[in-house]
Amino acid sequence: MQFRVLIFLVSIFIFFGCKNAKEENKANVESNTQVVPQDSTPLYEDLEGNAIVLSNYKGKRVFLNYWATWCAPCIEEMPDLLELKGNLEKENYVFLLASDQSIKKIRDFKSDRGFDFHFIKYNGTYAEQEIHALPVTLVFNEVGEQVARFDGATSWNTPEMIEQLKNIQ
Repeated sequence: MQFRVLIFLVSIFIFFGCKNAKEENKANVESNTQVVPQDSTPLYEDLEGNAIVLSNYKGKRVFLNYWATWCAPCIEEMPDLLELKGNLEKENYVFLLASDQSIKKIRDFKSDRGFDFHFIKYNGTYAEQEIHALPVTLVFNEVGEQVARFDGATSWNTPEMIEQLKNIQ
């Protein structure tokens, strides 16, 4: 009986822990922008443990995707993200994929799956980013303002999405 309860709870966690919202995000650009704060304590680090500070990317557009190795919608959208990355490489974009899991787990995922992304470790809490389900993607313009947010898995490599991201100011 306890095994059934455990299976039920795990199923509920997986169902509500990931969000698949491909249609919700077609035009989900925020009207109010937020300036990337000057980081006093780095919230991010690369897979070698070096600090990553988002404000260092001013002058670039930043595509920041929060994901997890256990999140099926997160992994399902990665091939689209990889194609999108290729389509936007001349548009001054930096793609960062952030997970709050251990560096070892992220490194193992990267090695096993072979996705060519700049994976980073997120050391904050998802509540700080108002993230309640994964994946979530934040887009920052070249001056460091958050100009778009996409909650849930998205069809990234569509002509409409590519055009929307190219037009971000």
